[in-house]
Amino acid sequence: MSNDALVTRLREELGTAAVLTDADVTDSYARDMMPLAPVGKPLAVVLPVDVEGVQATVRACAEAGVPIVPRGAGSGLSGAANAIDGCVVLVLTKLDQIVEIDAGNRLAVVQPGVVNLDFRNAVEKHGLFYPPDPSSYDWCTIGGNLSTNAGGLCCVKYGVTTDSVLGLEVVLADGSLLKTGRRTVKGVAGYDLARLFVGSEGTLGVITQATVALKPLPQAPSTLVAGFSSTEAAGEAVARVVREGLVPSLLEIMDATSIKAAETYLKTDLGAGSDCQALLLAQSDSGGEVARRELAALEQICVDCGASLAYATDDIAEGNMLLQARRVVLTALEMYGVWLTDDVCVPRTRIAELIAGCQRVSEKVDLRIAVVGHAGDGNMHPTIVYSPDSEDEFARAQQAFDEILEIGLSLGGTVTGEHGIGKIKREWLAKEIGPVGLKVHRQIKQALDPGNLFNPGSMFSL
Repeated sequence: MSNDALVTRLREELGTAAVLTDADVTDSYARDMMPLAPVGKPLAVVLPVDVEGVQATVRACAEAGVPIVPRGAGSGLSGAANAIDGCVVLVLTKLDQIVEIDAGNRLAVVQPGVVNLDFRNAVEKHGLFYPPDPSSYDWCTIGGNLSTNAGGLCCVKYGVTTDSVLGLEVVLADGSLLKTGRRTVKGVAGYDLARLFVGSEGTLGVITQATVALKPLPQAPSTLVAGFSSTEAAGEAVARVVREGLVPSLLEIMDATSIKAAETYLKTDLGAGSDCQALLLAQSDSGGEVARRELAALEQICVDCGASLAYATDDIAEGNMLLQARRVVLTALEMYGVWLTDDVCVPRTRIAELIAGCQRVSEKVDLRIAVVGHAGDGNMHPTIVYSPDSEDEFARAQQAFDEILEIGLSLGGTVTGEHGIGKIKREWLAKEIGPVGLKVHRQIKQALDPGNLFNPGSMFSL
C-alpha cells in the first residue's frame, strides 16, 4: 500500500477531519518538550475519537508497513513521542472520557486523553484522590502518564503511576484489543501484563483505557520549610527521615541556584537567608494532631542536622506559597535562557553527592545548573540553562546532561526516575541494564510487535 493509499484509507475509515497532512500542522505534533531528542517528519497525524478508530489506524498502518508513534499532550521530556520520518503520529487526546467513577470500590475507568488535573478534580467531588501528580499535571494526559510511568511530588507516600493501575485495555500490533488486569484489590491470575505496558513508551501497544485505584481524599496539608547552609546537612536530614520511618506526603529539595531563581521570579523572600545552600519542603496530609506530630518530628530532625531555618505551618495559603516556590523553578529559570532538565534517581543517602557533582559539572561547562527534586525518593532534576542562540552553549548543555547521567549511575542510581528513556537515553539504558537486560527487552518487543510498528527507535533499537 502506498502512502497516498494509506492516507486515503485512514480518511475513509476515520473521517477527513481526523487525518492531518498539512506540514505546518503536523510539525506541531512532531515533538515533545525535550530539545535534545531527534525528530522526523510524519506522513500524517491521526486523531481518532474512539477505540475503533485506534484499531483501524493500527491495522491500516500494519498493512502499509508504516510505523506509528502514539502521543498524548506532548508534555514529555524524553522525546518518546517524537515523530520519525514517514510515520503516523497517533494522537489520543480525543479519547477523553472518564468512563466510570466507582466510589464504593475506590476505582475509576478513564481514557488516555483525559487531562490529569481534570481527572483529579472529577474524583475529588466523590471524596477521592488520584495520587500521580507530574509537574505538568494541569495539561498532561493520563495516557502519557501511563506510557512513561510518570511520578510527581507525592511519590514519596503514594508511589508512581504504576502503583495506581489495576488494569488496561491496549490495542496490539494486529489491531486486536487486549484487556488485562482487574477491578479487585487483589489478583494474581497470569502475568502482570498491565505493569508491562505501563512505562513502555508506546513501544508495545496503544493504551486506550485504564482502570485505576483511587485513595480517600487526604486532609488539608500542613507544611514545613527548612533551610541549610550546606547540601550535606540537608542530605543527612533526608537520610534521617528515611531511617526513622517517617513518610511525609511530600519531601522536596531545592539547591541554592533554584532558591534564588524562585525568589527572583516570585518577588518574595523564602526566609532562608543569603547563605542557604539547600531548602527542604515537606508536607503531611494526615490531618489534625497526627500531621502536627509528623511535622514536629521532621522539624526536630532538620534542627538536629543543622538547619538554620525550620518553620512549620497549618495555614493552607502559606503552605501553597512555599510549595509554589518549588513548582515554579523551571519557569523561573527561563529568565536566564532556555532549560534542559535531566532526570536522575539516586539512593536517598547520596542526594548531596549528586548535587555536589552537578555543581562541579556547572563549573566545568560554565553554565547555570539548578537542582530540584523529590528528596523523599531520590529522584532529582538537574536543570541546565543555556542561550537558545548559542550553538556552543547548546553543545556544552548536552555535555553536562550526559555527565550528570554518568554521575547518577556511579552513585548507584538510574538514568531516569520518571521521565522515561525515549530517544535521548537509549545508550544509557543499555549501560544501566546490561546486555542480558537489553536482550530480554528486545525479545518482549519482538513478541508483541514483530513488525517493529510501534514507536521504533524509542528506548532501544532492535
